Amino acid sequence: MFDPKKLDDVVRRLGEGLPEALTDVRSDVEKTVRLGVQQVLASMEVVTREDFEVQRLVLARTRERLEALEKRVAALEAERAPNVEPNVLDVEI
Repeated sequence: MFDPKKLDDVVRRLGEGLPEALTDVRSDVEKTVRLGVQQVLASMEVVTREDFEVQRLVLARTRERLEALEKRVAALEAERAPNVEPNVLDVEI
């Protein structure tokens, strides 16, 4: 997700850039901009870096387990292959 400190910095700079006549409404403008940006980010369904890293690690672990299982199945099939007579159901048409 967007870093709140960066958002605060952008909003602060925007407020500082307002003309002198609008300095009275600076806090209102900053609040409105901050709320608008937060709503846009929420609607984009972005995830935090922490959540992303957790899911990346889960995916990596799942990939490792899948590869290990594929090797295990291949080894079991190799062991079984010489000892098994062809099954009628195994024949492709």
